[in-house]
Amino acid sequence: MSITTTTHLNFRGDARAALEFYQSVFGGEVAIATYGDFGMPAGVPGAENVVFGQVETAEGFRVMAYDIPGQSDGSAASAGSTRRENGTTVTDQPFFVSVRGETLHEVEGYWAGLSVGASIVEPLAASAWSPGFGMLTDSFGVTWILDVAAAYSAE
Repeated sequence: MSITTTTHLNFRGDARAALEFYQSVFGGEVAIATYGDFGMPAGVPGAENVVFGQVETAEGFRVMAYDIPGQSDGSAASAGSTRRENGTTVTDQPFFVSVRGETLHEVEGYWAGLSVGASIVEPLAASAWSPGFGMLTDSFGVTWILDVAAAYSAE
C-alpha cells in the first residue's frame, strides 16, 4: 500500500492563472474544470472559475487548486504575511509549499521561475542543512520553500 499527499491551494478567482504559472515553472500537464463544466449556467458569475485544477509532472510534482465559490478578488485565500525578522522567519500563514530537488541546479531553475513577481523572504543560498535553501511568496500569495535534499542523520 502507498499513499501520497498533494497540496491543494484555494484561490479567489485566479486559480487558472496560478496553475498556468506553476506549469510554466515545473512543466507537466495542467487539467482544469470550471463550475460551468459541471453545470453552472454560463451567464452566472463565477461559471468560468476553477472547480478542479491540477498540475502534475512525470517527476512527481503535483499541486491542485480551485476558486472558492463566490470569491473573486484575485488572491490566495490563505494569503498572509511572511517576512524575515532578526534572522527568524515570522509568518501568520497556516502552511508553506515545500519543493525539494536533488541538485542545486534543479532547484535554481524552479527558483528562477517562481521568483518572477515574488517577494523574497530568504534568498536561495547554502544553509547549515542544505546546499541550497530559499523562501519566497509568489505573486499569487503562496509561500514556497525550495531546498536541495541533503543526507542527514535523524539521530
